[in-house]
Amino acid sequence: MAQIVCRPPQAKYRAQLLVWTALLLVFVTTLGSTSAFSMPNKSRHQLSHHGIRPFTTTGTSRFQRKSTLHMSMGEMEVIECDVAIVGGGPAGCTCALYTSRADLKTVIIDKNPSVGALAITSHIANYPGVDRSMSGQELLDQMRVQATEYGTRYVRAQVFMIDVDEASTGDNVYTKMIYTPDYTIKARSLVLATGAMGRAAPPFPGEAEYLGQGVSYCATCDGAFYRESEVCVFGATAEAMEEAMFLTKFASTVHWITSVDVQSTAGGTTNKKVEQNKVMDEEMINELLACDNVKHWNKYRMVSVEGDMSGVTGVSVQAVGSSDPQVIPVEGAFIYGAGGGSKPITDFVQNKVELDDSGGVIVNEDMETSVKGVFAIGDIRNTAYKQVVVAASDGCIAAMSIEKFLSGRKTVKVDWIHK
Repeated sequence: MAQIVCRPPQAKYRAQLLVWTALLLVFVTTLGSTSAFSMPNKSRHQLSHHGIRPFTTTGTSRFQRKSTLHMSMGEMEVIECDVAIVGGGPAGCTCALYTSRADLKTVIIDKNPSVGALAITSHIANYPGVDRSMSGQELLDQMRVQATEYGTRYVRAQVFMIDVDEASTGDNVYTKMIYTPDYTIKARSLVLATGAMGRAAPPFPGEAEYLGQGVSYCATCDGAFYRESEVCVFGATAEAMEEAMFLTKFASTVHWITSVDVQSTAGGTTNKKVEQNKVMDEEMINELLACDNVKHWNKYRMVSVEGDMSGVTGVSVQAVGSSDPQVIPVEGAFIYGAGGGSKPITDFVQNKVELDDSGGVIVNEDMETSVKGVFAIGDIRNTAYKQVVVAASDGCIAAMSIEKFLSGRKTVKVDWIHK
């Protein structure tokens, strides 16, 4: 078994590293290689932000999985489909419903079904035909079930990079490629539907500098790189708590830092200082705090991320009401911050489609971006009309446009009969 020993890359080389890693994925998959690579834990800073891991190949399925990539910490599937949709909100689910009804093999890639703008809405009163007592999560669950019943495959994973043309993928049929820690999805068309709940606030000092060298936004991707190490999770959202709980399986100590008193807000107590991307779940809080390797820094603000040439060495925090910061020694900093922002989530896009000045993806009347076969729907467009019904409408328009694009027709097909 060949072994690769890596050193932490400097920030300016990170983009090049991603490109070459993506090319390696394609190359080995194409050859059907059965060789495997292993990477020592100490190289975790090299690829930690993106969760890239080595692999072997085997396997098939209805979605034409040409190979299963066996990695040092699990197995990666390569999935081929007609339509890949990044994001499982109302826009993505509606698009998937229509494309699946058109007998197009459709895959939704969704990071977390419970943290989007619709999922965190307590009641839906203005969506046509829906009882006003229904919660956003219930409506979204129904949308997802409806799409999957028509044949959509739903996978939970975080996308860290995409390729959008034949020159990048080396494939003249599946010209779009989506990379996650557990799946590589090859598609004939791609839909961006990740919404606009990204952090609008500027990063903490040191956060951008050490991104990929200890700073991460995905514990699922990177957690196992921090086995028997101390890490911190900053944020009082449901997503932050889920990620902290995941990290308890690997880290020797998980320092959970919250700028609000989460225990006093558990159970849905109204408190305008609480990060409003999820009503606090008392059971989830108690479960996390009951873990022996969790230390809770309650009512502490994040000040900065500290580090050196090796990567992150600690985080500086400050108690609310105090003027004296202190440093918590950690090797990994998982930052979720204040949820409920309004910035379009496009970090994985890496400017491969055109964005407007506010960071929204630019589309035409067919919801197609500046790249042929790549579409964007919902709040990722940074539209002023951030409503569920508008997102669903975008999904419908994109689906009809995709069907027209893939079939080579000049006009849209209004609807399809599905037996």
